[in-house]
Amino acid sequence: MRSTILAVMLWVSVASMALGQNLQPILQRYAEEIAKPSRNSVGQALRTIAASRAPQTAVFLEQWSEKNVWQGQDGKFYLGTMSDNSLDLRDIDTDLVISGRKGDYKQLKPNGGVRRLIGTALVEFQLTDPDLVRRETAVVSIARRPEAAQLTPLLASIANEVNQDLKLRKTQLANLMSALFAVSAVDRITAITSLSNASSVEARAVLNQILSKSSDVAGTLPEGNIASILNQFEAPEDAYAALVSANLAPARQSQSDIKRALEDHIKGGRIGGFPLGQMDDPLKRAAAYAALSREGLVPVLVTDAAMATTLRDYIFFEIYDEPNQNITEAAKAAQALVDTRVATGQVVDLTLDALSLASIFFLAAIGLAITFGVMGVINMAHGEFIMMGAYTGYVVQLIIPNYTVAIFLALPLAFAVTFGAGVVMERLVIRRLYHRPLETLLATFGISISLQQLAKNIFGTQARPLTSPDWLSGAWVFNDVIQISYIRIAIFVMALMFLGLIIYILKRTRLGLEVRAVTQNPGMASSMGINPDRINMLTFGLGSGIAGIAGVAIGLYAKVTSEMGSDYIVQSFMTVVVGGVGNVWGTLAGAAMIGFGQKGIEWLNPSNTLAAQTYMILFVILFIQFRPKGIVALKGRAAGD
Repeated sequence: MRSTILAVMLWVSVASMALGQNLQPILQRYAEEIAKPSRNSVGQALRTIAASRAPQTAVFLEQWSEKNVWQGQDGKFYLGTMSDNSLDLRDIDTDLVISGRKGDYKQLKPNGGVRRLIGTALVEFQLTDPDLVRRETAVVSIARRPEAAQLTPLLASIANEVNQDLKLRKTQLANLMSALFAVSAVDRITAITSLSNASSVEARAVLNQILSKSSDVAGTLPEGNIASILNQFEAPEDAYAALVSANLAPARQSQSDIKRALEDHIKGGRIGGFPLGQMDDPLKRAAAYAALSREGLVPVLVTDAAMATTLRDYIFFEIYDEPNQNITEAAKAAQALVDTRVATGQVVDLTLDALSLASIFFLAAIGLAITFGVMGVINMAHGEFIMMGAYTGYVVQLIIPNYTVAIFLALPLAFAVTFGAGVVMERLVIRRLYHRPLETLLATFGISISLQQLAKNIFGTQARPLTSPDWLSGAWVFNDVIQISYIRIAIFVMALMFLGLIIYILKRTRLGLEVRAVTQNPGMASSMGINPDRINMLTFGLGSGIAGIAGVAIGLYAKVTSEMGSDYIVQSFMTVVVGGVGNVWGTLAGAAMIGFGQKGIEWLNPSNTLAAQTYMILFVILFIQFRPKGIVALKGRAAGD
């Protein structure tokens, strides 16, 4: 028994040594191809090396691709690293480490094309490597440059893949590659059909590759997978140029070509038998050129009629690069379904973007809706309260490094700062200018400029970062078409919260009751014991405080600068006016209308956001002409004021 075990152990040891020593002989057999490789000559060597299944194969291929293989004067190959003028070499089979002089060894430097072939051969080993990082790297490499030879090892590696995420990615990639490279047409069609449920960029790229086609022209329609027959008379000049490029027709002569040909054939004061003095007549020039062409001195003139006659003799068509018609038909059907899914996804994505923009406009405008609606004050400094709130958040983050804590602390602090600033502004300036709208506008505009300059003096002119917490970074990705950032989701949720809070304050609290009373009839409210002056102060402070909170939210994704308020003041006024002055639901409707309208215009003209804003302003002006009181107009006594 003991002798049997010893014999088995000896056999395993010898077999392992034999297996470990079988790579260098293969390398020697293809020494010339390995030492001076080219894409045409190295293929057989790579196939033999990969088929050997020697444990050193993967390491050798990796090091060869990374230019770490050296050949000695004896012709043997080594793995080596260079330090100064010496080399640290390792025998490929025995792992024996030796040192050598750089001048005694030649470094193998395969070019880019050869390295790609090496990478293809290496994939089979990397896909089943115990190291997860190596397997992931192999999959990424295949996805970047898929080739038919990679499909079989990729399929073989799926069953034994232990990482579920990587297994799913391998399966997806294998399906995409099967649509392109599967040997059986049935397998390709099956894979193509499965892509109809996808909307990824990769799937669309595969379908486009299968449906790639080229234009051609011939006297008769050839055999093959014809995509379409073209009408050559829709663009006759281009069609004739295609004939000229295919050497099927002579080139047309330009006026300069005709003039040059006539000048080159002046003999005895005549051209083609016609006197030079008659060359001012176009008909004579044409006759002279025709005479020269009959003598074979110049090419025959290609007239419009001749061009049309020539075009009728040929068929212009598009032919698929894929010869199998069943495969292209399956790809066309899949592409139609994918295009529908992508179009639907784009509508959903545009809707999410519009909702996000509407929520931003609502946050920016709700404070203005309160002050403008209740007090009738045109506050041009409203954007600067947004800016003050954003800078408050920035200062809080400088003090508190925990961004989550800083944001939740910055929100009430921004409200307090801008509430106080609004109260001070109302007490010192606004209260003295009631019922004088032009002077109020000019005064608040001056305050706006002053606040901007003050911010520049304190924080400088460069944009300051208002960093969002980690849980707000990134985006909620539904697929390659639909995604929305977490910050925009948070702003949308905050807008809903403020909508509920403002409605609660106005409908369920004494302050809200008094605000509504002052809004509808200040005189009657005063006779009932309500102090309109105090309500105006609190209302202006409340609107300013909400603008400060909006500034923190907006600053999380927009630039925080002294001019950031200017970016939102116009949209805020448009939102309030379009929605209906003094009405929270009107502000919400106005924000939705402007947000969806602007995104819709941007979709029609995606290259110019400024143009979308300009068109939106024009639309608002027209809208107000037909509905001056806004979408949701006030009812009752206030409606007549």
